[in-house]
Amino acid sequence: MTGMRPRLSLYLLGLGLALAPLPAAASGLSPLERNLTASVDRHLPESLALLERAVNVNSGTMNFAGVRAVSALFAQELDGLGFRTRWVDGAGWGRAGHLIAERGSGGSRWPKVVLIGHLDTVFEPESPFQRFQRLDDSTAAGPGVIDMKGGDVIALLALRALRENGVLDRLHVVVVFDGDEERPGAPLAAARADLLSAAEGATAAIGFEDGDGDPYHVIVSRRGSCGWQLRVRGTPAHSSEVWSSRVGVGAIYEAAHMLEQFRDSLGHEPYLTLNPGLVVGGTSIAHDAAESRGTAFGKTNVVAESTLVTGDLRTLTVEQREHAQAVMHRIADSASPHTVADIEFEQGYPPLAPTDGNRALLALVDQASQDLGLGALTPVDPGHAGAADVSFLGGHVPRIIDAMGLKGTGGHTVQETGRLRSLPWQAKRTAVLLERLANAGDARH
Repeated sequence: MTGMRPRLSLYLLGLGLALAPLPAAASGLSPLERNLTASVDRHLPESLALLERAVNVNSGTMNFAGVRAVSALFAQELDGLGFRTRWVDGAGWGRAGHLIAERGSGGSRWPKVVLIGHLDTVFEPESPFQRFQRLDDSTAAGPGVIDMKGGDVIALLALRALRENGVLDRLHVVVVFDGDEERPGAPLAAARADLLSAAEGATAAIGFEDGDGDPYHVIVSRRGSCGWQLRVRGTPAHSSEVWSSRVGVGAIYEAAHMLEQFRDSLGHEPYLTLNPGLVVGGTSIAHDAAESRGTAFGKTNVVAESTLVTGDLRTLTVEQREHAQAVMHRIADSASPHTVADIEFEQGYPPLAPTDGNRALLALVDQASQDLGLGALTPVDPGHAGAADVSFLGGHVPRIIDAMGLKGTGGHTVQETGRLRSLPWQAKRTAVLLERLANAGDARH
């Protein structure tokens, strides 16, 4: 019987959360929308149990078998809701793959919506953090509980409520659960090609990341990120000749000077950050990019011949990224006498710019939240919103929001904790939003 206690406790927890009545302010809901919220409450205990099962399966990005196992768990749920599910093998980009599910068709009169999550976590099998643990009546800890298996479960719970009330038949829905969000495969274009293909023709996209953990915040813009690598070569000589007209400043001084110019030229731009994360310099150097490690040999009485700097660049828009890269190229091309430098940029996650369409979708879910009596929703400061899969749809889908997942704290650490009370809140907000998108699509025909 001891094995039954956690499941029974979780059931009672779910029951307690579900039986909490909607506030009086929820009078803004239609009868159908009230039925949607009742469906969410009714299926909350089994959704909490699904969350526990998913968290207890290790799906660190490089644990391909674990990622596939979580995919199978969610695919079974989606199959039961009438979706056509398929597994996209990730061998071409060195990862497990992606789960894609679709209900409705491209020839439908109904609006197409893409729901985005991911299956993997940052916790590989060797991590000490492996199991779901309920901490009290409304919080639970576990690897990926908020990033983002809780968000995946919220999406499924909202879809179940829509199916139970006939709304899912008035939508064309594509669910994309990537298997390598935490450690994307390469080439990145190949790893995200299926996401972009799935989103073709979509009128809206919703991401189920946890965002900044605040249950009253929604993301309408995210900064993108890309890696960069600066290499500087100087003229090796005895240290007594450093700064001389024959030798110059050497590689280490010049790299430091260029970093200072990067900061002086770009440090004033809102939402732009430029971080050097590793510096290796000396007479001879070696760099292991896969392990993010470097080694160097150098003597105090020798002017450094080589320096390598690696870092990341984060920007709010594509235009800001292109401007920053141009500035960095210009600085690298203007090396001091007797030194040469070159800089290269890696393909990274694109930014999700704040657009009128994104803000319009936020306004819709904000109204749904207020009608539910769950309070107003406001946008997350993009300075607190890192890169995510939803950003790849910027410029392809006219309305995008993210952070509709389970809220909590400690993501990417062994203190990762989810606030379980936010699970039904987010599912209700999502269900009502999707029902209203379906109505808007119906009204146009």
